[in-house]
Amino acid sequence: MKESEHIPVMVKEVLEGLQLKAGMTIIDATVGLGGHAKLILDGVGETGTLIAFDRDDRNLTLAKNRLKNSKGTKVFIRDSYANMGGYDLGSVDGILYDLGFSSVHVDDASRGFSFQKDGPLDMRYDITQELTAEKVVNGWSKEDLVTLFRRYAEESLAPQVVNAIFNARRKSRIVTTVQLADIISSVIRRKGRQHPATKIFQAIRIVVNDELGEVERGIQAGINQLKPGGSMVIITFHSQEDRLVKNLLKEAEELEIVTKKPLQPKYDEVRKNPRARSAKVRIAKKIKK
Repeated sequence: MKESEHIPVMVKEVLEGLQLKAGMTIIDATVGLGGHAKLILDGVGETGTLIAFDRDDRNLTLAKNRLKNSKGTKVFIRDSYANMGGYDLGSVDGILYDLGFSSVHVDDASRGFSFQKDGPLDMRYDITQELTAEKVVNGWSKEDLVTLFRRYAEESLAPQVVNAIFNARRKSRIVTTVQLADIISSVIRRKGRQHPATKIFQAIRIVVNDELGEVERGIQAGINQLKPGGSMVIITFHSQEDRLVKNLLKEAEELEIVTKKPLQPKYDEVRKNPRARSAKVRIAKKIKK
């Protein structure tokens, strides 16, 4: 995917939530291709600092290239944002969590996130980790797969999908995205525009990357990292993620919730960038002592 094709979502809401000023230090917890990060650097200026986390080494390389001409101090860390507390970063003025997986992951068939083009069943953000989608699909028990698809895909036909997977597994190992998508489509019929395999793929991706565990650990780490009065802006893209974020913010005694209801993209943005359609933004501030 060309760098110019990357469109960050809900920019106005994100920048207003961070309340950027010259000289601020901001963490971009999931820098991706650097779309939001570039605008953050513009806002904090040459005296400001951006600290960018990403588990994907290639994303960091692309982000560095995108941001090379931006003013300000840039610190790039190849690690999960959930581990930010393990670095000597000092207190920061704001944190952005863009919890959607990067466009480059969707568009690169070799990463195995999408069934639009055939690719290996991988789905890892960090390609050095051992657990892959292929290991989940071919190695997990019926009970565990049914639980996974019910919990994270909210799929009522989870037992039937798992039976179809097991029938296919008896013949040969399921190794590609299209193989798996075809098996799912034999059970779940298309309703509207969404492909039948979409939510099952989402569920597998969530567990391969421990996405909800990362959110829980990452928000707590962020609370500890924020200065009093600092802002936390979180973009979610699916219901389980948003529900978890909502509850974590509500339970955090150190935070004041700014958005009583999540902000959603305007019609014009969705028309120009369909990937923004499921985005929700929640904003909180660390309470001043």
